[in-house]
Amino acid sequence: TEKCSRPVYLKLDLLQASGSFKDRGMTKLCTTLVDQGVTKVISSSGGNAGLAASTVALQLGMEVQVVVPETTKPLVIAKLEKMGAKVTVHGVNWNAADELARKRVDEDPAASYISPYDNPLLWTGHSTVVDEILEDLSDSSCTIVASVGGGGLLCGVLEGVARNEAYSGAVVAAETEGAASFGKSWEKGQLIRLDCIDSIATSLGALEVTPVTLERAKAYEEKGGTFATAICTDAEAADACWQFASDHRMLVEPACGAALAVAYSPRLLEKLPTVGPLVIEVCGGSGVTVELLKQWREQHPL
Repeated sequence: TEKCSRPVYLKLDLLQASGSFKDRGMTKLCTTLVDQGVTKVISSSGGNAGLAASTVALQLGMEVQVVVPETTKPLVIAKLEKMGAKVTVHGVNWNAADELARKRVDEDPAASYISPYDNPLLWTGHSTVVDEILEDLSDSSCTIVASVGGGGLLCGVLEGVARNEAYSGAVVAAETEGAASFGKSWEKGQLIRLDCIDSIATSLGALEVTPVTLERAKAYEEKGGTFATAICTDAEAADACWQFASDHRMLVEPACGAALAVAYSPRLLEKLPTVGPLVIEVCGGSGVTVELLKQWREQHPL
């Protein structure tokens, strides 16, 4: 709050059971699948979606397979295996891992595919974060900042503000420069596919966002809402993670650091909409240790 010269609130979804906000959407999706009689799911993930799918689906008695790319940190793979998920490492990025996951679902009539971000049930689950923010703050004019990877969280936030008609605040989509698939698409007004992911924020590593993110963001603006993007450097994301750990004794990934950077980077802060108090969705992420945090900061100094 002192650094931002406005009230700042943190939505601590890093405290969800799997370590990230993704539990919200996965709970909605997996409980629906169980009600439909599904007993086996196959997920593609950069790590956190797989952890959320495993956390929820295994508790519901489902068999879980997770396909992750080669960029997934060993500690995340170890967590998945310890939970009881069957893990396959495949491909240089999430898109390659996703192709294999979809292929396995096509070959297995008993399995259902779980996307890490592109499913309306996920979005509806994620949208509950807005209900909780508005209930806690009793202020409908706040500015909500959320990181964007494939767009699932952003779709959920925009669904939530649309459902809460009294909301009159702003929505800010945060990314790192090397993973800004949404930011580039928003700038061009059309879906842009990146050639590669060039960022330490590997959890934001979708080459393109779901088209629904653009549709919902445009619809929000057309109805008079304030929408903006905030694109930080890897150095700003790493520094935000470091300062957040120092301030609150909690560890988050650089993907989450992209959202936190709007509060810790003077460059980004001055560009933010000045609508009401600032609410940062601290989305979390399990691919982080103190050693990694130090490494990121040393490799990407401000």
